[in-house]
Amino acid sequence: MAKKKAAEDARGTPEVILEVLFDRGVLSVCIRNIGTRAALKVSVSFDRRFTGLGGAKEISSLPLFKNVEFLGPAREIVTLLDTSASYFMREQPTKIAARVSYHDADDRKYETTIHHDLDIYRELSWISSTTEHEDHERGKSSA
Repeated sequence: MAKKKAAEDARGTPEVILEVLFDRGVLSVCIRNIGTRAALKVSVSFDRRFTGLGGAKEISSLPLFKNVEFLGPAREIVTLLDTSASYFMREQPTKIAARVSYHDADDRKYETTIHHDLDIYRELSWISSTTEHEDHERGKSSA
């Protein structure tokens, strides 16, 4: 029995997390397998509903979060949430808990709850890659 357990430990396990990413004023949601084995039947449920894309899409109910049949080790799926300005202006939830469930190839079930506080991104600053003048000039040339 101990040899079997050691063999399982040597192969590793999947470890799936849900992250909220911030990149220069853009918020994204990422399902990532940081483990060493594939994760199967990945699902994420949220403790509250939240919308993105300026309020046009309920991100928390996307099919992505219902069932990812296979997520290999060191793989991720990222979806755009919203700009941080839009998300906070629309007073979307800042404290979100995500319940992540998945299986390994031996059909062992794993579950974890990850808590996020998006308020940490509210007052971050960043530099845009273009200036307003460049945006204005680009708009004039395409008209």
